[in-house]
Amino acid sequence: MPMHCVGDRCSPGAFPLMQWSDLLSKPRPAATQRIAYGPLPQQVVDLWLPDGPGRHPLVLMIHGGCWTKSVADLSIMNYAAEDLRQRGVAVWNIEYRGVDEPGGGYPGTYQDVAAALDAARGAAKTHDLDLSRGVVVGHSAGGHLALWAAARHKLSKESPLRAPDPVKIKAVVDLAGLADLKTNTDTACGPDPVAAMAGAPSAGRPDIYADTSPAALVPLGAVQYVIHGTDDHTVKPVIGDAYAALARAAGDTVTVSHPPGGHVEEIAPGARSWDATAALILKLVK
Repeated sequence: MPMHCVGDRCSPGAFPLMQWSDLLSKPRPAATQRIAYGPLPQQVVDLWLPDGPGRHPLVLMIHGGCWTKSVADLSIMNYAAEDLRQRGVAVWNIEYRGVDEPGGGYPGTYQDVAAALDAARGAAKTHDLDLSRGVVVGHSAGGHLALWAAARHKLSKESPLRAPDPVKIKAVVDLAGLADLKTNTDTACGPDPVAAMAGAPSAGRPDIYADTSPAALVPLGAVQYVIHGTDDHTVKPVIGDAYAALARAAGDTVTVSHPPGGHVEEIAPGARSWDATAALILKLVK
C-alpha cells in the first residue's frame, strides 16, 4: 500500500509527497531565449516559445524561493515553463534581485518585477505573441509577487514602486503564495525575508504594507485563482484560504482549490496539482 509521509511520519492510503530532489534531479529544460530588461545580471527573463507558427498566448511567470536567491532562481520554474510551451503557451519567466542580494527586498525586488513584467510588451510585439489576456502565474514567494503585480495600478503616486502604465493583469494564478506580509511570517521562509520585502517604516511611509502586501491592496480588480496543495507544509493551505476570504469580502472574484500534493507538486509536471493548474491556464489564455 502506498504511504503518505510528512517528515518521519507516514500513514497508509496516499502516495508520498514529492521532495525538491524528485523534481530538480531531472534534466532541466532550456528556454528559447534569455532577454535582459536591465543592466544587472539578475535583471533577465527567459522566454519560452512554442514550436510552429501562430500568435501564441503569453503567460507571465514568477518563481518563488522565499524571495531569496540562495534558495531558488528562475530555473526552478523551467519544468513548468516547458510544460506550458509544449501545450502551445509562450512563457515569460522572470528573474529579480533576492533579499540576499544587493538592492534586493524593498524596493528593489518589486522594481525588478515591475520592469520585467512591463518589458513583456516589447517581446510580445517582436515575437507576435498575445499578451491581451494578461495572465500571471506565481509560486510561493512568486505567488505574492503575482498578486502584487495585479495591484500595481492601485499604488499611490508617492510609492517608489509605482510605474506609469503597468501591464494589465486580468487573471492571477497564485500557487501557494504568501499574500499577507503582515501575518504570513510563520512559514518555512521564516519572518526575515518577509520583513525585508515589507521594508522599514519611516515618517514618509508609516504603513509598510500599503504598497507591498496584496492583502492590504484588495480589491485587486483581477480574477484570482488560489491553489494550495492539501499537504503543503511549506506554505499551509490556511494561508490561501484566509487571503481568499479577505479578497472576496473586498469584492474580488477568487476561486480556491486544494489539489492533492505538497509544495513541490504545485510546479511539477505530471503531478495532479500542476496538471490541473496547466489546464486552468489553458482555459484562461484561449
